[in-house]
Amino acid sequence: MYPALSVLQNASDKVTEVLWVGVEDGMEYHLVKRQGIRFKTIPAAGVHGIALSKLPGNLLKLARGVLASLQILREFNPDVLFFTGGYMAVPMALAGWNYPKLLYVPDIEPGLALKTLARFANQIVVTAEESLQFFPSSKHVTVSGYPTRQDTTSWEHNAALKYFGFRDDIPVLLVTGGSKGARSINQAVLAHRSALLEKVQLIHITGSLDWPETEESLAALSDRQKGRYFTSEYLHEEMGAALAAADLVLSRSGASCLGEYPQFGLPAILVPYPHAWRYQKVNADYLVNNNAAVMIKDDHLKDELLATVQRLLETPGKLETMRKAMRSLQKPHAARKITAQLAELAGESK
Repeated sequence: MYPALSVLQNASDKVTEVLWVGVEDGMEYHLVKRQGIRFKTIPAAGVHGIALSKLPGNLLKLARGVLASLQILREFNPDVLFFTGGYMAVPMALAGWNYPKLLYVPDIEPGLALKTLARFANQIVVTAEESLQFFPSSKHVTVSGYPTRQDTTSWEHNAALKYFGFRDDIPVLLVTGGSKGARSINQAVLAHRSALLEKVQLIHITGSLDWPETEESLAALSDRQKGRYFTSEYLHEEMGAALAAADLVLSRSGASCLGEYPQFGLPAILVPYPHAWRYQKVNADYLVNNNAAVMIKDDHLKDELLATVQRLLETPGKLETMRKAMRSLQKPHAARKITAQLAELAGESK
């Protein structure tokens, strides 16, 4: 979702009209509408890795999604289709077989839906060179980097510290788990929060699932601890401030870590989500192998979190090496490159 929004921000002066197509009850609805972008929904459902009892219903929903997509294409008649992945894009790809299509692959390793979409795409763009191995037979794959949001780039470290009311002589740990949050990360942080606040200033973005518990727990903090602790359910434009203020980040390893952390040269402690396809583990391996991050298994997090944070903070040379390594992975013009390819495809369709 955010890569597509970043590309649209970059292309705002080059396109006359945009229509965002998402799934019914999809979480992206509110974020896309917040940007003033037209939004339509289609039915969609996955057909891989599900119980056989659900397969007929999901196939029916897929068929309904294709019909809804055909109707949208007839009404909107776009010059080009842009996909960033997920099963929700499959109905539109099937319906729009005769339209120029660009697929952006945000994670290092594409999942099944992305591999399916790749068969329909005229052009494929990937975040890193390591993704090229997954498209060995395609001659239309280029590396762009991960397109980051323009609203994150305006923050400078000292201004970001001031925004959170933090001091400049105590390190800042950012904890984030996405819009819904990462329960195991939140629970580990809350379990060790008092000890962490002895060592760091803490920005804790909980997501919606654990926000009520976290908000309720604030009453137990001392005034000194509250001065070192900022927590919120979610950050929009202010996420740039959190990234700019932080000296270290603890998070899952979704695709955004491949773009936002290199953009800020932000060393990372990554905890791949264990109950899904392995793409988060592959993303984490990429950053770890490039000496930009360390990884903790989800079921080891509570036991290892405090020691890992302490070890990194007490070895500034290691942290600086990670910072430089992370910064070296930055590809700052990703959105511009993808925009140029979209314009080229749109021009070819006329």
